[in-house]
Amino acid sequence: MEKKGYIKSIITQNIDNLHQEAGSKNVLEFHGTSQTLTCVACNSKYNSTMFLESIPPYCSKCNGLLKPDFVFFGEPIPQEVLSESIKEASLADVFLLIGTTGELMPASTVPYIAEKNRAKFIEINIEESKYTNSMVDIFLKGKASEVLLKLKELLS
Repeated sequence: MEKKGYIKSIITQNIDNLHQEAGSKNVLEFHGTSQTLTCVACNSKYNSTMFLESIPPYCSKCNGLLKPDFVFFGEPIPQEVLSESIKEASLADVFLLIGTTGELMPASTVPYIAEKNRAKFIEINIEESKYTNSMVDIFLKGKASEVLLKLKELLS
């Protein structure tokens, strides 16, 4: 859908790189990624697969501890991703809300930014969320993978 121009960006709380593996290019990883590690001492970056055998992992340059590049509970969302997510939500004509309860802050505020700017909402979820009855225009009940596959077929 991104290749055809239906989707301009993806704002995700997933840290697993699945959107990129599926071919998406403009992915905003709200909670970071499990694909990389950063040294807490010298800020060197590493591919996480290089350290699957060593726990905890240490930097080969300075022997500092390596931290996964995802957001731990209580840590702030990276400012660049937060700003870009707010920008994209404010530009959206249509906002697809997929598989969330909408409970986690600050990610739960992003849909309200799109709503404030009059985006139309399509929610895909296995059950209703806190957004369903307040801002959603179309609710598609079901597993995201199944519903998105049907949408892809309709748009082809």
